[in-house]
Amino acid sequence: MSKTVTALNGARFADGIADVAELPMQGMITLRGDLGMAALKKAVKSNTSLVVPDQGQVAQNDAYTVAWMSPDEVLILCPYAEVQAIIAKLDKALIRAHALAVDVSDARAMFQVAGVHARAVMAKLAPVDVSERGFQPGMFRRTRLAQAAAAFWVADADTFHIICFRSQGQYMFDLLCVAAQKGSEVGRF
Repeated sequence: MSKTVTALNGARFADGIADVAELPMQGMITLRGDLGMAALKKAVKSNTSLVVPDQGQVAQNDAYTVAWMSPDEVLILCPYAEVQAIIAKLDKALIRAHALAVDVSDARAMFQVAGVHARAVMAKLAPVDVSERGFQPGMFRRTRLAQAAAAFWVADADTFHIICFRSQGQYMFDLLCVAAQKGSEVGRF
């Protein structure tokens, strides 16, 4: 059996205004369906202890994250080893519903930008107000970072988590590293 590895084998950049790191393998489940449906809300809650978040929001605890992706989709982040068990539970709970749970873990890469200048790094790449007032913990965005489709949220005041397609992992890492290079502070955050 082969060993599962991340897109960039845990690449890190710590020689700039913020630290950039590829995060370890992360379980990711796309759940599509009517987000207002009681059965779907109950299934998410029973598997993560989290509620289905409102538009543009993310809910998280120590083990799980649930992110609003679109009017009929959430992304559930969980330990990688739990993905298949959670999908089985979701499928069982939603057997009579028009819903779909799919493992997208191996199709995505996940990065972290951390440090006092993390907002400056993100502001260089995203068409989003990432100021402390404009983008707070609990907020979630699907957008583009330069030319790459991505989603991101603030884990805490100085830490962003970014998800992109695995095939764009190297490009995303390089973008983040260039935006975080020494001497590139913007002096706005």
